[in-house]
Order: sequence, then C-alpha cells, then structure tokens
Amino acid sequence: MSSNRRDFIRKAPAVAAIAAVPAVAGAGTAAADDNRRSRRPHKEVHYPGGGKPPENPLFSPIVTYAGMVFISGIGAHFEGDIRAHTDHVLSEVQRYLESVGSSMDKVLKVNVYLNSLDDYDGMNEVFRGRFGREPGVRTTTIAAAGIPGNSLVEIDCIAVI
Repeated sequence: MSSNRRDFIRKAPAVAAIAAVPAVAGAGTAAADDNRRSRRPHKEVHYPGGGKPPENPLFSPIVTYAGMVFISGIGAHFEGDIRAHTDHVLSEVQRYLESVGSSMDKVLKVNVYLNSLDDYDGMNEVFRGRFGREPGVRTTTIAAAGIPGNSLVEIDCIAVI
C-alpha cells in the first residue's frame, strides 16, 4: 500500500498540471476570443467634409472595411467636355482615396460609366496614367439611360489602404 501512496505522491504534481491545462486553455481561449472580437473589421462610413448629412443618405460616398476602400460613383455636374469631366472625377476619386489613407496606386478595380460611346477615346486620354504604372482592372460601360445630373462620366472604385 505504501508504494501506491508513494506513486500517487510522486505523480500528483503531473496529474494536477494535466488536469489544469483545459481550465487554463479555456481561459486563454476566452481572452483570445474577446481580443479577436475587438479587432474584427468593421464598416466605417466617411463623408467628405467630415459630418454626416442631416437626412439619412441614399448611399455612402466612402466606406472602409478590413483594409479596403469602396468609393461610390462620382460624376461631374457642370458644363464641359469629356476631358474636363474625366479630369474632375479622377481628381475627386484621388481626394477621396487620400482622405482615408489610400492612393490611386492602390486601386484594385475601377468601373467607368460613360454617357456616350463617342466619349471613350477622350476619357481614355485623361484616364491613362492616373492610376500609376500598374493600374487595377477596369470595366467601362455605357449608361443606357444616361448618367444622373448630366455628367458625361461616372467612376467608382475599390482600393486597399
């Protein structure tokens, strides 16, 4: 009987340590889960000028999420030709990107909506080079019923921060 007691006493610290592992691991997992939850990506809406409009907007102009930037369609709502409109829209895209810590070089995807296929070459003249030496992918389409606000072009994009 004394040998059983000695074996037990000799093994007790190891048994106690093994028994404690699930409890310690569980506590660590709960803490890790809380930490992960606090670092989860969250949607953040950004408004040019800083403040949210007084009325509930139809859409958000700039949204960031998980290191990504989503910029809604920007048009040019003034008299001018496709070159002037494209330059204005791309300058606004650049301003929006930089306001959230991104840049034209970090754009992954661009959608270009033209009012007329006749404006394709003029838009490309201004567009070329604005997104750096390695631009993101691009889709260009013609807006069947036109672009709201008499803009000749509207552009949206997705970028990384």
